[in-house]
Amino acid sequence: MVMRWCLRRYAAAKARADAGMATAEYAMGTLAACAFAAVLYKVVTGGAVDEALRSMIGKALDGQF
Repeated sequence: MVMRWCLRRYAAAKARADAGMATAEYAMGTLAACAFAAVLYKVVTGGAVDEALRSMIGKALDGQF
């Protein structure tokens, strides 16, 4: 009976220990998200993408009904 209780307590404590991210993991995740956002910003504001978006919007606004 006592042994089962100890095993259940150990399993519960171990599960809680791995329940969340550590501060270093948050920092790395934030850094990766910022790097991805910077790359995406450069791609979207680049000449080819900008021209394609302008072309699509221009065609949509000049459509005949």
